[in-house]
Amino acid sequence: MKIARIRLFLLRQPLRHSFETSSHRKSGIEHILVELTDADGRTGWGEIAAPSDPYFGAETTITAWEIATRYLVPALLGAEGDEPGDLETVWGRIRGHEFAKAGFSGAVWDLFSRAEGIALAAALGGTRSEVVAGVSLGIEPSIDELLTQVELQRTAGYPRVKLKIAPGWDVEPVRAVRAAHPDLDLHVDANGAYPDDADSAAVFARLDDEGLTMIEQPFAPRELVAHAALQARIGTDVCLDESVVALGDLRTMIRLRAARVLNIKVSRMGGLSVARAAHDIAVDAGIPVWCGGMHEFGVGRAANVAISSLPGFLLPSDVSGSDKYYTADIVDGHGRRGAERSRHRPRGARRAHRARGLPLLRHRGGGCPRRRARPRLTRRLRIGPPCVHCCCTGSTSRARPPSTRASTRSTRARRSCVRPTWG
Repeated sequence: MKIARIRLFLLRQPLRHSFETSSHRKSGIEHILVELTDADGRTGWGEIAAPSDPYFGAETTITAWEIATRYLVPALLGAEGDEPGDLETVWGRIRGHEFAKAGFSGAVWDLFSRAEGIALAAALGGTRSEVVAGVSLGIEPSIDELLTQVELQRTAGYPRVKLKIAPGWDVEPVRAVRAAHPDLDLHVDANGAYPDDADSAAVFARLDDEGLTMIEQPFAPRELVAHAALQARIGTDVCLDESVVALGDLRTMIRLRAARVLNIKVSRMGGLSVARAAHDIAVDAGIPVWCGGMHEFGVGRAANVAISSLPGFLLPSDVSGSDKYYTADIVDGHGRRGAERSRHRPRGARRAHRARGLPLLRHRGGGCPRRRARPRLTRRLRIGPPCVHCCCTGSTSRARPPSTRASTRSTRARRSCVRPTWG
């Protein structure tokens, strides 16, 4: 594979239902799509799922755009390799910026799977043709509204529900959900919102009695010792997310016994290759893993489904139907499995082009509760007309970053794109 052309698309989509975590509330998503074209005309797609705000981690859409245009594109354009790892070495000197790297890694893997004529899951070494999908629910204005959301997702067929918690929104909502759904596979996610103090210890002791599958990331990312102490005190499994960015973090987690479950987020860890390596280390240590998400569009969600087909993903992953989050995703199709592919046609760009769709697995889990339909991860790729700051310059020096005026918090956010091209 020789990379002959690279295009980036900045896309904005409103959420169907606003989503609140311990740090902020959002009503729209802004991600960057990466399109790679090789010398033979094949294309591969990836998604940079960096958040718009620096609350999950240090990266944002703006920083990812800067790193992509200034460093990743020049490094990858013209590079050659037979395997994804050969191409991923070109950004080995760049420290951090895992979300930006993950988008390019996904595109490289997709391009490789197309060249080989196999599904992305098969290229990664997946062993199953179906994966179990769980659903994640944000903090709601009231417990009654939370119970309504849980009931909708149970009716839609999701076997596992994850609840976001924060100080002041923890024990009571969890108890209410548990009382309404005694047999539900239920876990909570704090996104590192709790301090390591006596009050937090009391909260987790009470949550320990609620039959949770896990308590995810209770403390700040670097508080591995605090996580280890909590895991030693409670019977519920602790799961780490933000704490594990590099493979060295995972080895430290294992050595300290800081958690008994790992959330593998492809974006957080810098791409599919690192995510697969983390899976292998966790399996060797006897630690079950599952795939977390960042409200990806269909491109990134397809990669998450593919990595979830590896044998160590023993718990339901956050790969719920995209119609839970979006009225219309950016891709369309029929949930094909194996090496079957649908065709996508980006629309609205000045020069229309064709791109082959991602090979996807069928996955279990409910779709939109209103439609009672199986979730479909592939939909027709629709890229709206370039906005006023679109620049197809063919040069990295003039590519402009995303406009900060187009806030994803606006409920009027629309699908739009910025489309610089290299090569």
